[in-house]
Amino acid sequence: MLTADELADRTRRAMRAAMSAAHELGVRARTATVLHDVFSVVVHLEPEPVVARIPVVSTGDESPHRQIGRQQRELDVAAWLHRRGVPVIPPSPRLPRRPVRRDGFSMTFWELADLAPDHGPYRGVDACWSAELHARLADYPGALPFLAPFNHGLPDMMARLDTVSLLTTDDVARAHAEFASLRAILADRATFGRTFPGVTTQPIQGDCPSHNVIRTMSGICFSDFEDVCEGPVEWDLALMGPQTTADYNRAVLARGLRRTDPSVQLVMDAARRLQFLGALTLIPRLPVLAQGLAEALDEWRASPQAGRP
Repeated sequence: MLTADELADRTRRAMRAAMSAAHELGVRARTATVLHDVFSVVVHLEPEPVVARIPVVSTGDESPHRQIGRQQRELDVAAWLHRRGVPVIPPSPRLPRRPVRRDGFSMTFWELADLAPDHGPYRGVDACWSAELHARLADYPGALPFLAPFNHGLPDMMARLDTVSLLTTDDVARAHAEFASLRAILADRATFGRTFPGVTTQPIQGDCPSHNVIRTMSGICFSDFEDVCEGPVEWDLALMGPQTTADYNRAVLARGLRRTDPSVQLVMDAARRLQFLGALTLIPRLPVLAQGLAEALDEWRASPQAGRP
């Protein structure tokens, strides 16, 4: 388990790397101010209107090749949406639209948002915003992996479950059985299509878009497209509950999208629970996760085992 001093040192090293990279790219930043520090260290490179986002702990595959590909997809999708008038936090026009590696960190650069007084991290908005985003994302022309949050990164976390002291031997056995069952139908578009014929997939935000928003002085803006991928829209609603699903279904009627499929939603909920379980392996590097994931573990244990009749 990283100590408070070690966590602070990681943040300082990420800040220094961002400042160094920005200076080399021509950004005359004088200081770096931390705006957010959980899975990524997010810093404002003052006085420039530039924000650096430096991942330090990832639920995805952390190999340099995979990480750079993930970050490039995020930049490309956000830029594409911005050009089409969708309210997003866009990449900074002052720097190259590509990930930059420096001192062991891979980072991206974004425009500074003009935060509204009522902005709060992960403060959600109505499900109609997810419906709007799905409608605008549907035509994205770039290649995207299928259900990247489930298929990229989770396999590595699953392989380390036996190192988690909170899990019993029975927990680990159940988790591996669930993962095998779910992977058999979610590994790619073809297997998903054979299991759920007629259920369409499309580009999706990948990580609960109704809670990954920034409240700015000009309105709601979408952010955090790290997990953008192709998949069923139900993934973006996973574990949000029946009321959110009902609100979403009302919103899609006017936007030409399909309503959610209850059977697919159950599978997505199970896959999301398993992703939370896998994230238990990240606690030593991100201790703040411990309380929330302990609650997620209790909910998983109380849920029916995925894959059983």
